[in-house]
Amino acid sequence: MSQKTALIITSISAPNEAMKAFSSGCKKNGIDFIVIGDTKSPKDFQIEGCRFEGIEEQREMPFKLAKLLPERHYGRKNLGYLLSKNNDVIIETDDDNLPRAEFWQKNLTPDTARFTEKKGWVNAYRYFSADNIWPRGLPLEEIQGNGNIAEELIPTSIEADSIKIFQGLADENPDVDAVYRMTLKLPFNFEKKPALVLGNGTWCPFNSQNTAWKKEAFPLLYLPSYCSFRMTDIWRSFIAQRIAWTCGWNILFHSADVWQERNEHSLLKDFADEVPGYLNNFRMCKMLEELDLKTGTQHLSENLIRCYSLMIENGWVGKEEMNLVEAWCAEF
Repeated sequence: MSQKTALIITSISAPNEAMKAFSSGCKKNGIDFIVIGDTKSPKDFQIEGCRFEGIEEQREMPFKLAKLLPERHYGRKNLGYLLSKNNDVIIETDDDNLPRAEFWQKNLTPDTARFTEKKGWVNAYRYFSADNIWPRGLPLEEIQGNGNIAEELIPTSIEADSIKIFQGLADENPDVDAVYRMTLKLPFNFEKKPALVLGNGTWCPFNSQNTAWKKEAFPLLYLPSYCSFRMTDIWRSFIAQRIAWTCGWNILFHSADVWQERNEHSLLKDFADEVPGYLNNFRMCKMLEELDLKTGTQHLSENLIRCYSLMIENGWVGKEEMNLVEAWCAEF
């Protein structure tokens, strides 16, 4: 990766194997490595080559958002994005993923990929596996739908500049929902296959666990705080996709270049936290798709505010969210 790049993680853990591996790789590849802490993070957190921003440092940041974000929340990762907004690329991951060698060789200027123009819901995971597996956030009513059937696609030429958001898969413990985890097989490894690009009008959730963003799309990084923890990055992905279409941008999924040694979770708690998504994701995206948004990159912030107005009107996020969204937009 020759472009100026930052890697962002948020964590309440002490330095672990994953964060040490990312720090070492960042140092070798000239990438800025930032860890955003929270109230439970160890005050003596230290990894060579890592910029750790604890809660006290965050409270002193010059961003209005720093004083508005709730503490003890994944949304504090937004501050890492703001610290890195002068980079060309932001990569984000979590503290329980471990990088493979190819993680450091991400192709952010692809000239060929499989491309689907199928309208509506698509299960991107099925393009990397014949098994029945789906990403967290895919509406449950779509698991047996046509979008769960992968087309036979041949890689074709694509316009590299149309791709601003890159979702990498994760092996061993991929990002699936609690329904999958309680009923189907794990660990799980994807097949190595050519990248998949989603066209305008094609919906698939993507997460914050192995995702690269180019500078033009940085305003779409915003993670909402006043919603379910298990939905914050998923609902961000829906809003990002909807606004990306107004700019002629596409979303790319690529083969796993990390594997996850998942932190301890209560699957029943995960399930409860995912219920707002199970109940609302399908309708939410239908309403986002019908939303009247302006075309062009100059309207990113305006469109973001419009999308969150819809989210608030429908009670999917709290009304407190708008102050945060406006503070975020003021930074761009």
